[in-house]
Amino acid sequence: MTKQLWNKFDKAWLANLPRVLFDGRIIVVQTEGEAERAVRYLQAHSLLGFDTETRPTFRPGAMHPVALLQVATRDTCFLFRLCHIGIPDCLAELLSDTCVTKVALSWGDDTHQLLRRRKFTMGSFVELQTYVRQFGIEDMSLQKLYGNVFGQKVSKGQQLSNWEADVLTEAQKRYAATDAWACVRLYEELERLRVSRDWEIRKVLEIKEERI
Repeated sequence: MTKQLWNKFDKAWLANLPRVLFDGRIIVVQTEGEAERAVRYLQAHSLLGFDTETRPTFRPGAMHPVALLQVATRDTCFLFRLCHIGIPDCLAELLSDTCVTKVALSWGDDTHQLLRRRKFTMGSFVELQTYVRQFGIEDMSLQKLYGNVFGQKVSKGQQLSNWEADVLTEAQKRYAATDAWACVRLYEELERLRVSRDWEIRKVLEIKEERI
């Protein structure tokens, strides 16, 4: 069956979609030794999804350093607590890699924040905001992209929580892992559609005109 995609996914549609959460393994990384083992595991995979989290600030002009880096495979997500370990050599090496397909969304902002923690050469990434343009999709947010492609809603309920807390809650861990894993799922499905050409784009304007 040909998959229908929208050029713009109406925000109102998200409210009625079922929520999706990553249900795989989540491993919190809090020491350099743990980071080295995690990176060795990740380097054995050909596709990785990335995201970051930063403790929110409610004072104009103030900004906290990036606190968490999430790196996901199809079934496992590592949460690197940068607020505890910074960016060790092994993690800088993973971020600098140019062989593994690394996927993220709005990665330019994340890159800026990561490079404020440590100077290194950022490797190549597939930027989903750019990648989706070949399908005629104009949305930029993870929520709308995921809703468009999969008909499910990625929750943003933990976005403004404290990512520098001594212990992350289960809700924080699931939220953080879901964002990185969602990048993997989106890329895999869109690549499948690109190769098969089994998709069509519809414009929201067409629906509005049909209702008049």
